[in-house]
Amino acid sequence: MYVSDPIIGAIEVADNVEMAKIIRSGLAEYGADRPGFAWTDPQVDSLCDAYKGTNTAYWVAREPNGRLLGGCGIASLAGLPIVGELQKMYLLPEARGRGIGRRLLEQALNFSWDHYSWCYLETLSAMADAARLYQRAGFMRLPQPLGNSGHHSCDHWYLLAAESARKVLSDEA
Repeated sequence: MYVSDPIIGAIEVADNVEMAKIIRSGLAEYGADRPGFAWTDPQVDSLCDAYKGTNTAYWVAREPNGRLLGGCGIASLAGLPIVGELQKMYLLPEARGRGIGRRLLEQALNFSWDHYSWCYLETLSAMADAARLYQRAGFMRLPQPLGNSGHHSCDHWYLLAAESARKVLSDEA
């Protein structure tokens, strides 16, 4: 199915159920449908409420007809208040490889730099395409996790300094 130019915007209450399905479907696709991953995060079912606040936000990508394609969020990394964490970034399979993830990531990073000095994320080795996106954006892989995300089963951790990201994003503009 062809995905037309998506509209990126803040999550709405009406998006909660469908976005939870997208996240859980993505987790299951990569074998992460178990404790230690976002699978058991209570926020997955109420993203709109979970990402209300000064330093948090969640965006969704949707087709012009309103169909959700995926989303991602930023929130403070537990235990490290100067670090924002990229969270729950998942896309439907047919939305991948079309620049939608990059647009969501740019939205999240631009928000992050207004609130944090660093952006951190956790993922797993099976999500290789996502890792390439993060690396192209300037994220550097870490040898161990930071903070306390509660996702102890993730096996890849990345960090990006605000100044580095501004340079990468402006060079690509």
